[in-house]
Amino acid sequence: MRFLADTSLAWIIPMAILAGLLTWVFYRKEPWTQEIPRWARRSLYGLRFTSLLLIGILLLGILFESISYRNEKPVFITLVDNSQSLRNYKDSAVVQSRIAAFQAGLKEKFGEQFDLVSYTTGNSFKQTADFSLRDSKSNLSEGFEQIYSKYYNRNIGGIVFISDGNFNEGPNPVYAAEKIALTPIFGLGVGDTMPKRDQLIRDISSNEIAFLKNKFTVEVDVEALKIGKRSSTVSLIHNGKTVASTGINYEDGDFDFKHVSFEPEATEIGFQQYTVEVRPVDGEYTVKNNRRSFYIEVLDGRNKVVLLAGAPHPDVAALKYVLEKDENVQVESKLINDWDKNLDKVDLVIWHEPGVNFNAGVLDVIQRSGKPVLYFVGPNTNNATVQKLDVGMSFPNSSQTDEVQPGFNKGFELFEVSTALQDALRYYPPVVVRYGEVKLGNQNKVLLSQRLGEVVKKDPVLFFGEKNNHKYGVFLGEGIWRWKLHEFSKSKSTAMFEEFVQKISQYLVVKQNASSLRITLPRRFMKGEDMKIKAEFYNEALELITKPNISFVLTDETGKKSNFEFGVTGNFYSLPLGTLKPGKYNWIARTEYAEKKHEKKGIFVVEDVDLEALDTRANHTSMLQMAANSNAKFFPLKDYSELLKAIDQRDDIAEMAYAESAYNDLLDYIWLLLLIALLLGAEWFLRRWNGAY
Repeated sequence: MRFLADTSLAWIIPMAILAGLLTWVFYRKEPWTQEIPRWARRSLYGLRFTSLLLIGILLLGILFESISYRNEKPVFITLVDNSQSLRNYKDSAVVQSRIAAFQAGLKEKFGEQFDLVSYTTGNSFKQTADFSLRDSKSNLSEGFEQIYSKYYNRNIGGIVFISDGNFNEGPNPVYAAEKIALTPIFGLGVGDTMPKRDQLIRDISSNEIAFLKNKFTVEVDVEALKIGKRSSTVSLIHNGKTVASTGINYEDGDFDFKHVSFEPEATEIGFQQYTVEVRPVDGEYTVKNNRRSFYIEVLDGRNKVVLLAGAPHPDVAALKYVLEKDENVQVESKLINDWDKNLDKVDLVIWHEPGVNFNAGVLDVIQRSGKPVLYFVGPNTNNATVQKLDVGMSFPNSSQTDEVQPGFNKGFELFEVSTALQDALRYYPPVVVRYGEVKLGNQNKVLLSQRLGEVVKKDPVLFFGEKNNHKYGVFLGEGIWRWKLHEFSKSKSTAMFEEFVQKISQYLVVKQNASSLRITLPRRFMKGEDMKIKAEFYNEALELITKPNISFVLTDETGKKSNFEFGVTGNFYSLPLGTLKPGKYNWIARTEYAEKKHEKKGIFVVEDVDLEALDTRANHTSMLQMAANSNAKFFPLKDYSELLKAIDQRDDIAEMAYAESAYNDLLDYIWLLLLIALLLGAEWFLRRWNGAY
């Protein structure tokens, strides 16, 4: 037991002196104390002194530290790789029974000595004694990470890791296992490490999205084990037809690796299934891993831009140059008086100098369409015309002009601007603007301001706004064609000017999600992956509510429909779908609120990627390394009885005593307060006994 105090215990000495002094001062003025027996007088002095001293000691805040000890049995953990790859070997039929037999032997031999727990790792980390060996992934590192976190500072006697050693997700488990220091990690290996004669598609790399009529790249990695000097063919199949193929020649007798590239053209819109197939050769161990499918989402990503002008101008030519460089942009350039006012399938309108040959009919068509629009307002457009544009801007009707350079607004947040473009803007030549103060409405966000040398004015050069879900941008000034020429003269490139125009157009073209019903659902899932969909519903005040019921209809490739309904979780909705078969699915979410119907549609795919079928031989290297690093042993699963003997022979897996400290304040001891009360009561009784008050 230890004593601790907020202040030094040396204060007890002056407290004792003070208690003695107060006792003497109190009784020296009492003449009756001289008439009582000496023992009574000394008792009164002692009782008063002791009670005052004890009260003073309580004021020191003294703590008593008491230490107790408890024994904890060692925790012995069995971690099982629950992935399907453990079924890929000749002994797969007895793997589960051997694991169960090992568990039974462990319980019989060490059930009283250890706390036994079992976990599986694969798709996820779970505490269970049911080893189904059906997980579609092998994330072995996750198992050791979870054990490290869950049993930190606990007495882990040992870990038995049962696996074939193959993993297809996460880092090498050796690194996570090293965190669990001073713990032996035993290994029970499943499968045969001898390579089989086999070809397999190790990996397929491609963009998830391609654009219609564009080519996209498919990279294929093929491995061959013990094939010898033979040849085969790798084919790319779409809609049952071979769209590309190439021959491969193996050269090494034991292991060979081939990399193949295809560049097919995207010919159909939507999710398109492609299959890569390697032609089998005689004597292959399995052909399951010779064929692998993947999906490409093909979009008709071409945006149509109408470029209008009252008269020919080099700014219009510069804009058209950039827009036409993007093969996914269709540009229609027209003079105002020649345009047919057709905005069907138009994604963006750019109007240069509306004040030149202003056409009220054109403006009315644009405003009623709700299409995003970018105005280039130069010195030839007066304030009266600007007011008709309804962009929350006004300036004086002055005929004077000024030359200003662009100044970047670092507080701009609507979209990102690269550092290289920010630097380029500092050196771009000036543009010509109308002279005078420009007034903006609060709905507008300024990207570029007018700059004179190093002085940045509050007047804008480029700003953006939105009104009634109608996005617009306004560039104040004439002469951006000089920006393009200036950059090319310095760097023989117009990359920054192109980024400037593309950033603006991309922001204006992107449609805002103003729907009350919003569904959060990935476009791709892997086979065996648990699917969970999130939905949100906003009322007119854009507040999240959960009053309406939301239905969900799922349709697979065969046309079979399944009906579901979202459940409420907090202030949003959720719908667990579990695991689905590989294929393409269409979905529709519907609800009704305030007599208004809401609907969302979409498509997702479940990709048939059997990662667990890729490896036909076990890889016990990491398991052997973990056992060696932790002073443990590795055995094949069939020799699990030898592992039980090895565990029994160890003397370092034992109970551990833990010291537990408890701190108690003297004020917590009621008996001490009772003692002080008893001393004061005894003093009072003795005074009364001797006739004093």
